[in-house]
Amino acid sequence: MLGNVPGAQRHFAEQLTALDEPADTLSIMAQAKIHAKMNEAPCGKFSRTLSMADRSGRLLESLDQLEIRVEALREAASAMEQERECILEMIQSIQNSQEMRNICAGEREELNLTANRLMGRALTVEISVGTIRNCQQEEALRKATSIIDEIVKKLLDDMEASRNQLKALHAACVTEAPPVPIDQKFQAIVISCALEDQKKIKQRLETLLRNIENSEKNIKIMDHQKLEDPKANGTQ
Repeated sequence: MLGNVPGAQRHFAEQLTALDEPADTLSIMAQAKIHAKMNEAPCGKFSRTLSMADRSGRLLESLDQLEIRVEALREAASAMEQERECILEMIQSIQNSQEMRNICAGEREELNLTANRLMGRALTVEISVGTIRNCQQEEALRKATSIIDEIVKKLLDDMEASRNQLKALHAACVTEAPPVPIDQKFQAIVISCALEDQKKIKQRLETLLRNIENSEKNIKIMDHQKLEDPKANGTQ
């Protein structure tokens, strides 16, 4: 068809024909690329999701490890806090012991100076483990503390009655069946407290009961010494 067309027109017609034929090819190639991109898109998105999941998993694992360390830190601090209280209690027990009374005044004074020095050094150790509480737990702790404080105030007036009350409170804090009556009202209050507060309430009651027992022993010892002392009886 192009044999009878003049040179310029023929060249232009050839260009049109050349442009017309690759158009279909380009269209097919373009569609193929589009389909390829569509097929690649989910793969690429899935790959990114996996990468994010891995990254998130590693961070979560790190936080889990840190949580274990945080709990171990709190437990260690609580143990140190209890050790401090135990040391202070033992120092006081030694100062009030019968053995301390049986030695001469000079040695007793020297030992008391040492005990007071140890007491002062132990008191410089300050350990605080805070407890996270909700409003209900805050109120329960306040009520439990108030009940114990009221008994302690009456301790010197009636030691025997106060000890029985403290035993009933302590019985409300233990899981095994106690040999004494349980204060049901106090038990309900303690159950509403945070777990860490429950342990501290129990420990406080145990310390108070031990102190009462030690005080009674000291009173009996002092009374026995008076009876044995001839001067105390008015005899020569």
